[in-house]
Amino acid sequence: MQQKIYLQLKDLLVNYFELPENMISHETDSYEELELDSIDAIDLMVKLRELTDLDIKPEAFKKIRTVGDVVNELTQFQGV
Repeated sequence: MQQKIYLQLKDLLVNYFELPENMISHETDSYEELELDSIDAIDLMVKLRELTDLDIKPEAFKKIRTVGDVVNELTQFQGV
């Protein structure tokens, strides 16, 4: 399940945020390396809700730093 979520997230970052695919890995820092700002984080949260059909709480999203953190949070939230 984690791999599926990772691939969906990577696809979202490439297609919606127009980021180079080779920049994205589990260790990639969402804010430093991908240069996502707070508006982008909100957009990402909304898109992830649409993608996963889950309501991701903003306080959970605040502690996320890397792409892998996003995947782990979604996996944990799904109870996988």
